[in-house]
Amino acid sequence: MPKTLMLALAFLLSTAWVTAQNQYPQTGSSQPGTTASQPTTIQGCLQESNGNYTLTSDSGMTYQLQGDSSMLSKHVGHEVRITGSTSSSGNSSSAMSTNSGQSQETLMVKSMKHISTTCSNKK
Repeated sequence: MPKTLMLALAFLLSTAWVTAQNQYPQTGSSQPGTTASQPTTIQGCLQESNGNYTLTSDSGMTYQLQGDSSMLSKHVGHEVRITGSTSSSGNSSSAMSTNSGQSQETLMVKSMKHISTTCSNKK
């Protein structure tokens, strides 16, 4: 009888532990090797190539933009301030390399503010 009671208690505790793990999942993406961050605001020059939008920040970092491109298309070549969440991944499609050898992060666009019709960081 005591062995049966201990086995039942162990089963109940493990079930409670599994339930607690599912109730409070870790933050971030569910894809392995991918991390997500809190909302970030980045100001820089908006560029477009073959339907792909990038934002080069004033510090020189380039972000691959994802999200609603309809708000971006009117501001190509302009300085903008974009708020969204950044993520980087170990696969080559998201963490691409720029001509200068720097890695690119992906920025999921939540909102955009137009700053200027010219880019201050254009070289």
